[in-house]
Amino acid sequence: MRKGLLETVISGMNTRTSHAQVVNELGRAIIAGEYPVGATLPGDAELAARFKVSRTVLREAMKTLAAKGLIVPRARIGTRVTPNTQWNLFDSDILTWYFAVGINEDFLLHLSEVRLAFEPHAAALAARHATEADISQMMRLAVAMGDSEHTAETLAMADLKFHLSVLEASRNPFLRTVGSLIEAALVGAFKLSSPAADRGKRGDVAATHIRIVEEIDRRDEEGARRAMENVIRVGRERVVQALREGQQVDG
Repeated sequence: MRKGLLETVISGMNTRTSHAQVVNELGRAIIAGEYPVGATLPGDAELAARFKVSRTVLREAMKTLAAKGLIVPRARIGTRVTPNTQWNLFDSDILTWYFAVGINEDFLLHLSEVRLAFEPHAAALAARHATEADISQMMRLAVAMGDSEHTAETLAMADLKFHLSVLEASRNPFLRTVGSLIEAALVGAFKLSSPAADRGKRGDVAATHIRIVEEIDRRDEEGARRAMENVIRVGRERVVQALREGQQVDG
């Protein structure tokens, strides 16, 4: 089973086939700007020799990168890097590569804006559609976020499970597909700032997530929406502050 983005970042490892290795290295190089927009990639013979793979494996890797919107083959010209407006930012591999090469404040703000566009509505739908079993599960996950034994890693995973459970309870299959964006935002939080080391902050995190479930349990759609918005905005402020403080130290 393929690891999720958050699990990959936490473990620092991901088992890859030769096909996936080629996709990973070329994709990461494109995101990093080693092959800038409009650049032509090296030819098949050169890439096959570089990665020590067959032409068949290389062609399949190129098809994968093209499907992600990163490259486009041109007859008699070669394979070119596409404008980043064509890149599929919902793709978990592309998000992984962004975090691998380094993200900035704008990237995190854009992620939070997308979350604010989807997750509060998912919470409102959960208030309408969630079963008692859904609500019990969400409450267990929210309460568990206050566990005093949490590390940064386990708290990040607990946070992800909670937010995915809300998407599931929305009963909207389209909303469930935005899970990769939520996971990317939580990767950003994990890498930059975690409340796990502070017992008071852990309690605050648990309390704000419990509030979401309480509003869902009351079948208060607007209340659930506002509670989710609050969680996302508070998390964004914490991560942006950590990013700015890190830049000040580095500078």
